[in-house]
Amino acid sequence: MPEAVPEPWLRGPIPDVHPLIQPAFFTFAHVREDLARHCAGLTHEQVWRTSTVASLGFHLKHLAGSVDRLTTYLVGSQLSEEQLRAMKQESHGGETADELLQLVEEALAASERRLRELNPESLYDARAVGRKRLPTTVIGLLVHLSEHTQRHLGQAVTTAKLVRDTG
Repeated sequence: MPEAVPEPWLRGPIPDVHPLIQPAFFTFAHVREDLARHCAGLTHEQVWRTSTVASLGFHLKHLAGSVDRLTTYLVGSQLSEEQLRAMKQESHGGETADELLQLVEEALAASERRLRELNPESLYDARAVGRKRLPTTVIGLLVHLSEHTQRHLGQAVTTAKLVRDTG
């Protein structure tokens, strides 16, 4: 039996990424690995099946969209009309599991590019979220980016297991 690979956060520092920014990268690596494992082989019907919980398709689209939106706020910008339109469409779609996983990958990679450019000295800089411009900081958004992404990863994995177990 092959030796288990440790979780991303136990694999050591990421070169050229500040230690306080690395947790987001560890989260993203965890997302990639768990989604690849738990979404493999799911049918289109399973991806979009709803019952008492949101569909796996929603969780994957929301995960990708929320990473994009939170990263936008983190770098000091506000959402575009395109981002707002996309948010309203997260529970709808006909994408396959592979297409949704690609959407997630693109959002994670884009966020990582932007996070690599983040000046660690800005971690305590003020940021504003949403139309109400609710106050937070860069580090507050980094923490929320990681925990919110993990939350939806957990929901996606649980939903994938449920739909796989129920055919």
